[in-house]
Amino acid sequence: MNKLCSCIVPCFNEEKVIPIYYDEMQKVMKQEENIEFEIIFVDDGSKDKTLKKLKELHEKDDECVKIVSFSKNFGKEAAMLAGLDYSTGDYITLMDADLQDPPELIPQMVELWEQGYDDVYAQRKSRKGETWLKKFTSKMYYKVLQSLTRVPIQKDTGDFR
Repeated sequence: MNKLCSCIVPCFNEEKVIPIYYDEMQKVMKQEENIEFEIIFVDDGSKDKTLKKLKELHEKDDECVKIVSFSKNFGKEAAMLAGLDYSTGDYITLMDADLQDPPELIPQMVELWEQGYDDVYAQRKSRKGETWLKKFTSKMYYKVLQSLTRVPIQKDTGDFR
């Protein structure tokens, strides 16, 4: 019996990338014979047509596409938590809709988890296209975060795990 992977995707004003994200996920889902998928989109109070796009996807693929919709913007962390509450998978993947988190890595991450790792993070190898200011503030963020906790924080990992 195949295991289920819940992909939690927080969305805030993502109407343009939702169809592209879904198409990329379809490629991964069609290639994977040993993993079933559910995609839990959490609309975090978007002001554009994100929710409409999500409902259209749900109508097209109601077995896979699930929607949680907030009445207003509560923030990405609240959206991720709501996705966790609604997930039913054996594996749970947190990822952004804008494809900065490549869906094609999910099967490799699942494989590592099955090897016994408790948490599997995707780490950026490069930060192409980002300004020096974005790179600098990211570096400082991780430095400050590390100084405030005893829990090791992986650098350049984001939320894709």
